[in-house]
Amino acid sequence: MAESKKYEVSVGTEAQFLADQSDPQAGRYVFAYHITIRNTGNIAAQLISRHWIIKDADGHVQEVRGLGVVGHQPLLAPGERFEYTSGCILTTPVGTMHGSYQMTAEDGTQFEAPVAEFALAMPRVLH
Repeated sequence: MAESKKYEVSVGTEAQFLADQSDPQAGRYVFAYHITIRNTGNIAAQLISRHWIIKDADGHVQEVRGLGVVGHQPLLAPGERFEYTSGCILTTPVGTMHGSYQMTAEDGTQFEAPVAEFALAMPRVLH
C-alpha cells in the first residue's frame, strides 16, 4: 500500500455557540467544538499532542499547545476513531480555529494530522 496511506488521520469538526455561558455585553463569547479523529491509515497511531491557533474578529491570536486532548492520548488502530468536545472563549462574536495533532505511529514514525480552519460564530452574525 502507498506510504502516504500508511500514516493518515482525518479530523472532523463541529462548532456551537454557547449562549447560556456567554455575556456579549462583557465581550465574552463561549464556543464548544466537537472533534472526531479517525485513523484512515493502515497502521496504529497515538495522538501525542495538539496545537491550536484561535483567531477572533479583531485579529487577536491565541496559540494553544499541550499533551493529548481532554486528558487522553488515544491510540487508534486503523479504522478506529476518538471523539471529544472542548471549548474556547473569544472577545468577539466571530472567530476561527485551525491546527494539528502530533501523532506517533506504532513503528515510531511521527507525523501531523492537520485540522482545517473552521468558524466559531454566534448565530445570525455570519451570512
